[in-house]
Parts: sequence; structure tokens; C-alpha cells
Amino acid sequence: MLPLAISLHLLSATLWVGGMFFAYCILRPIAAIQFEPPQRLTLWSEVFSKFFPWVWAAVILLLATGLWLIKHKFGGMQHVGVHIHIMLTIWLLMTLIFMHIFFAPKRRLSRAVSEQDWSTAGQALAQIRKLLAINLSLGIIVIIIATAGRYLLT
Repeated sequence: MLPLAISLHLLSATLWVGGMFFAYCILRPIAAIQFEPPQRLTLWSEVFSKFFPWVWAAVILLLATGLWLIKHKFGGMQHVGVHIHIMLTIWLLMTLIFMHIFFAPKRRLSRAVSEQDWSTAGQALAQIRKLLAINLSLGIIVIIIATAGRYLLT
């Protein structure tokens, strides 16, 4: 069970952080150059509609596998290093940011795109972009902590 839990945990983190990296660092600058606002905003609305169900799965799997690993690999929270506490805290912060994106600006973006209200859609996308940059930064920090934390924070 341990190899499965570790694999699911790492795959979930890779999907979430890698997806944010692709969206922010690759797709965003190309879409800004290639598309006018109606096409660009429609593209982003559809991209998020496809990506966010995967993020929900990643959020749930990260928590479930992380807690399982804490219990079965480390013997409980009292036995884990500070790096595990930091990762759990950052996961919570990233999840809250994602939930805000999902329930607020993403909904405004989808509604505005369906109503062809490009100004409102643009404002919603700008908010998502800022929050996505924060979450991507936090995700990169978590990856660094996950790989080097036990050595850096002992």
C-alpha cells in the first residue's frame, strides 16, 4: 500500500503544480499574443472547466494520501519533521486559494463568457491569473520542501 500511496501523492502534486506551470508560463503568454479577448477568454473558460476537475481530484488525493502516509509511514503527526507540517499548511493555503478561484472568479468568468461580457470576463481572468501565480509559487515551494525539506529543516 505504501508504494501506491506515495505514487498517488506524487502524481497528484505533479498534476496540480505542473498544470499551473503549463497554464501560467506556457499557455498564458501565447494566448495573449495569438487571440483577441473573445477567443482568449473563451479559451481560458474552457481550459479551466477541463483542468479544475483534475485539481479537485488532486486536492482530495493529496490530503488522503498525505494523512495516510503520516499515520502509516511516520506513526502520526508527533513523529513527522517540521517539513511535513509546512507542507500540510501550504496544502491548506493552496486549497483555500483554489476553492476561492473555483467558486468566485471562475464562475464570474464562465458567466461573463456565456453572456459575451468581455470586460467582466477580463476582470475575472485577471484575478485568476494573480491567484494562480501565488498558488504556483506555493506549489514550487512545496516541491522543494518535499524533496529537500528533511535535509534543510532538521
